[in-house]
Order: sequence, then structure tokens, then C-alpha cells
Amino acid sequence: MTDDARSPKRWLIGEPLPSEKLEGQLLPKHLALPIFASDPLSSVAYAPQELLMILLIGGLGFLTLAPWVAVAVVVLLLVVVASYRQLIKAYPSGGGDYEVAHRNLGEKAGLVVASALLVDYVMTVAVSVASGVDNIISAVPELAPVRVELAIFFVIALAAVNLRGVRESSKAFAVPTYLFVSSVFVMIVIALVRTALGDPPVAESAEYTVQADQLAHAAFVLLLLRAFSSGCSALTGVEAIANGVPAFRRPKVQNAQKTLVLMGSIAIVLFAGLVAVALIAKVHYAEDACDLQGFVDCEGTPQRSLIAQIASAVFGGSLFGIPFYLIQACTAAVLLLAANTAFNGFPLLGSILARDQYAPKALNTRGDRLIYSNGVIVLALVACAILLVYQASVTGLIQLYIIGVFVSFTLGQTGMVVHWTRMLREGCADRGAVYRARGINAFGALLTASVLIVVTVTKFTHGAWLVFVIMPILFTLMLGVNRYYRDVRVEIEPDATTTFGSHGDHAIVLVGTMQKPVLKALDYAIAARHESLEAIHVGIDDEATALLQRQWAEQEIEVPLRIVASPYRDISMPLIKYLKAHRAEHGSEVVTIYTPIYIVGHWWEAALHNHKSRRIRQKLMLVHGVTISLVPWLLDSSEMLYGRRSRPVPGMDRRGEPIRPVPRRVLTPAGAAVDPTAGGAGPAGLPGAAAEGGAVGPHGDPVTTETGSVVTPGSAHGHRPGASSSGGKGKGSRSAAAKAARKERSAARNSPGGSATRRKK
Repeated sequence: MTDDARSPKRWLIGEPLPSEKLEGQLLPKHLALPIFASDPLSSVAYAPQELLMILLIGGLGFLTLAPWVAVAVVVLLLVVVASYRQLIKAYPSGGGDYEVAHRNLGEKAGLVVASALLVDYVMTVAVSVASGVDNIISAVPELAPVRVELAIFFVIALAAVNLRGVRESSKAFAVPTYLFVSSVFVMIVIALVRTALGDPPVAESAEYTVQADQLAHAAFVLLLLRAFSSGCSALTGVEAIANGVPAFRRPKVQNAQKTLVLMGSIAIVLFAGLVAVALIAKVHYAEDACDLQGFVDCEGTPQRSLIAQIASAVFGGSLFGIPFYLIQACTAAVLLLAANTAFNGFPLLGSILARDQYAPKALNTRGDRLIYSNGVIVLALVACAILLVYQASVTGLIQLYIIGVFVSFTLGQTGMVVHWTRMLREGCADRGAVYRARGINAFGALLTASVLIVVTVTKFTHGAWLVFVIMPILFTLMLGVNRYYRDVRVEIEPDATTTFGSHGDHAIVLVGTMQKPVLKALDYAIAARHESLEAIHVGIDDEATALLQRQWAEQEIEVPLRIVASPYRDISMPLIKYLKAHRAEHGSEVVTIYTPIYIVGHWWEAALHNHKSRRIRQKLMLVHGVTISLVPWLLDSSEMLYGRRSRPVPGMDRRGEPIRPVPRRVLTPAGAAVDPTAGGAGPAGLPGAAAEGGAVGPHGDPVTTETGSVVTPGSAHGHRPGASSSGGKGKGSRSAAAKAARKERSAARNSPGGSATRRKK
């Protein structure tokens, strides 16, 4: 149990998992289907609706073309599924279209695909959640005023579930996905059976008429293509399985291929079935409810979604309306959970980009629950921002949706054609299978490229232009990140000029006022056994400086206190000048600076502490040869988060008894003999050291007093053994004296009487 086991983070995402449990987080097919296929399966809830809505712009007569548009979408879906089966087999590492394009078409093509997929994943979350909220409002119209708030709440909830880990999120999502598929399938079957028996369902909007747009009649082909491009939103998410192959159990390739085929089959059945039933029930769904002639109170009453109208027509008031509300609940749930496809695909793609150094390395770090938690958080934040900007409108969001999908489709399939061609050129065993695979991918590339052109032309002026602005920005950013990482790698890589030339070890404790955190920093510095140690106070106020000097003397602290004057009230520059002068005098020695830092328990406390010390640290870190050591002091408020608070010195928790919180190290100049029987004044002029319980044992060993305080002799602090306090002797003599002192202490510890003893009163 860790100290932060009771923190809000632990309640939210659970206890950390060890790395060896990563294999246990891999998914069997029955859990992989809902987690990776929830996006394409749920898209059947809005793809038929968008298809019919666009056709209705031309008038009711245009709805007779809906079956042919639906057939074109189904054919495209079949080709894409067949193409991705080949991609999974050839590239099972999880890079998907990005890896294929990067390896076969070059770096630039790979980054174009990556930028397209990143946009697609964000839009998947936004569109799925907005559509889910639409279906909730169809069942409960009173929630319409809080549409945006609901959408953002669901994104945050999905992020929290995904932060708990892949396997747990898949278990949570499996039931709604399977319930949605089965309930919609049953609804389609009942509607078709009723139609066959002469009792077709009739939608509530069947009696509404629409005033045809004369411009739409003139642009017949363009309207047809626009309806087709809207229907193609049913293909979104197909690539997620190819990107998530590493998350499958072994055999990964076969399991991923079977899941892909099953997903495609279910999506085709549900998409075609809903279009057919919507035409049978005469569902009329318009972009603006007021375009429906006969719709009363179109300004205040939202339209019911296509699935809601079909469910109401098929089940009516049977069984107190339970089937209708069940369909709506399942549809809303699976649409919300469809965003989970992106919450799995986006972090995986981000980790691959970070591994290739096109994205920040933080995206390639697994969190406590063995998932790429930084990617989950980034996706949630961006999706919430887009939902806020577009007010969670499905019609507005879907215009940005499928551009990125078909960019990645086209470049991915083109890359596969290059891959198979290279295999044929290099020679392969089963050339017939390779020829077939290349033919499938070539046809898929041609078809998806055609659809990309159609989608771009028909949606560009409706908002898709924004995608063509965002993608180049992402592309440029990824190139810039890669260039930066390359430059840093060259800069820090060891070369022939890399040498180690530091000699000496000096420590400085920064002292502001006499407080427990300062005493703790002193104790840490003494325990580190530096060759020399001093405390420095930058004097800004004469009275405060004098008070500190009196307190320092009263505490009998044997670490020399040096006062550095600052007539201009600046702390950093006098310190920097002192450090530079020190290094100029003593050469290439390492200077370690100890300074306390407050650890707080409330967010608002962070605004009240550590700002001045942070500014000082940032400037001191620019001085060559200087390192900063932060000594944490946990304020009482931090006990809520960490379950503990600071003590003056580290030994208090261990010994469990009160001690005097004052470091008392005896200063032993080089060559000075230490009399183990001395009972008067302590060595180095420490009055009463022996009288208080004996500070020094035989051979200068540390002696633990009865109260538990440890007095440890060591090298002189503030001056070096064998050197004057002004640093008159050279570097060589100081270093030799320090080595001799360490050798003497080591020999003393190994002698029979050299162990520490506890003196009785």
C-alpha cells in the first residue's frame, strides 16, 4: 500500500499495476470487438440519418435514390475491410496506415497519415458523444438546454474509465455494444416481418412534406455525391483494429482479422437494414426542423433522431414503451462508448509517434494502469474544446469528420501496393497470394481516393476546409519536434572531446531565516559528507541579518555562516558572483547548493510558496559547475495527500524519539589528533561536546548520545583540511589532505575499537 493510496487519483483509476501484468491486459476477440468496433458499429446510428437528410434537400422524390447510395456505401465498406485484412497481416505492429505510409511512401507521407488520423480520432470522440447526447434528448427533450454540458461530462467520464486500463474499460463497454447490436437487429427484423405481413411501420414524420430546393435539382449529381459522402461516415473506425493489433491476445494477427471481418459484417447488416426500414416507415429528417411542413413548434421542439422514429414506429406503445426506451438507451450508450475506439487508438498512435520522435516523449510513457495515460488526457481536452466550439451539433461536426479517415485510407492502401510490389520484385514463395493482395489494395486505393475527392468537393464549403488547415499545422509541428530531438541528440551524444575533469566537492546551504526547513537542509548536507560545507545568507536587511547571526551562534551550529551583502536587494546576482569567484579560486570542483522547498496539500497554497526560491534556482542552474539539491518540507496540509508531514531531520521517523534538531558535526582539521579520552571541551572548539554525552569515540568515530543525536566528525566545513580559511594553499594540497583524512577515517572504522558506541549517563 503506497502513501497516496487514499488520494483521489487512486479512487478514480485504481491501484498501480506491475509491468508483468501487461499481458493480462490483452484482449480476447469477444472483448476486442466492443472496444475497437464500437465506432463503426455505432456509426450506423447516424450515417443513415445523414444520408437521408441530404437527399431530402432535393425533395421527397430524391429518397428513391437512397437504396442505390446505400449499396455504394456497402460496396466501399466491403473493399475497405478486405484491404485492411491485408494490412493487418503485413504490418501487425500496430502502426496501421501511419507505419505503412512511413515505410513505403516516405517520412512525409507517413506524417500526412498521422496528422489525418489524429484529427479523425478527435472528431470520432466529438461526433460520437454529440450523437449520443442527441439520442438522449430524443427520449428526454427537457435536457436540450444542457446539450453541451452533457457532452463534456460524458467525455470526461469516458476518459476516467479509460484511465483505469484497457481490460477494465472493455468489460464496461462490452454489454452496451452487444445490447445495441442485438436490439437494433431485432427491431429491423420485426419491421421487415411486419412489412411482409402487410402492416408496415409508419414514422411520426411520414405526413410531413418538404419544399424542394430548386438549386438542389439543378445540382442533382452534386447532391447525390454529397449524400454518398455523408453515408460514408459508416466507415469511420475501420482502421482502429489495424492500429490496435498489439492489444489482441495471441495469435494477434488472426484474432484481429477475425474481429475486423465480424465488425464489417455487423455494420453492413445494420446500415442496410436501417436505411431499408427508414424508407419503409417514410422517415423524413431535415437539417432544420422548420423545413418540415406540418411540424408544429419546430423552434422549441427538437426532431427525434432516425432510430428514435423507427423504434417508435415499430414498437409504438407496446409493453408501456419499454422497447422504445431500451433502443434509445442502447443507442445513446453505444454512441457514447464509440468514442472509446479513439481513446484506444489515439494513445497508441501517439506512443508510436513519440517512439519515432515526432511527438513529445511523454506520450510514450505508460501510466499506473499500463495505458498511455497522457494520450488519453490530451484527447479528452481537445475533444471537449471542439464540442464547446460547435455546441455539440452533429450536423456541424460531421462535416469535419471523414476527411481524415479517407486521407489515411488512400495513403495506407497506396503504401500496401508499394509493399506488395517490392515483395514481388525481391522474390517471394506464394506469388499468387501476393498478386491477389496487391489487386485488393490497388482497388481499395483507387476507390478511397475517388471518395476522398468527392468528400472534399461536397463538404469543403460546409466546414471541411478547417481540416485542411489543421492537418498542415500538425504536419509542421511533428516535423519540428523530430528536428528538435535530432539536434538535442547530436548535442548531448558523447564524443572525442567529452572528458571528466571535476576535482573537489563543496556544498552550500542557502539560509534565509532560522527555520526547521533550513535545519533539515543543513542536516542533509552534513549527512552527504561533502569535502567542505558552508551556509550562505544574502543580507538584504541589516536587522534580519544580525538576528540570524545571533540565532546561529545560540544554536551552536558548527557550519560556518557567510554573509553576502546585497545593496540592491537582489538575491540571485550576489550569489552568482560569489559562486563564480569561488570556482575561480578553487578550480573545477562541483558546488552543490541545498535549498528547502515546501510541499503543500491545497492547490491554492502553491500560489503562496516557493516562487522566490524557484526564480533563484533557475538562475543558479545557469552557473557552470553548480547543482541544486532540493530538500522537501511537507507542511501539515500535505498530510491529507501524502499521509505524513516533515520532521526536522531524517532520523526522527526512524528512531521514533525526539532529538535536538541541530546538526552538530565536529570539525577536525587535518593532522589534529583526537583524544578518545578527552572529557573537557570538545575538539575544534566545541564547548561541552564531550560533557553532553561524548561526541567523538576512539579514532574520531561518530558516537550516538543517549538522546539519540549523532555527532559525526569529518572534514572541516567552510575550509579544507590542510588549507587556510582564505584558500591560500593550492588545489593539489587540498585534495591530498582530503584523501588522507578519508583514508584515516576508513582505517579507524575497521579497527577493533572503531565502532560507534552508545554512552550511558
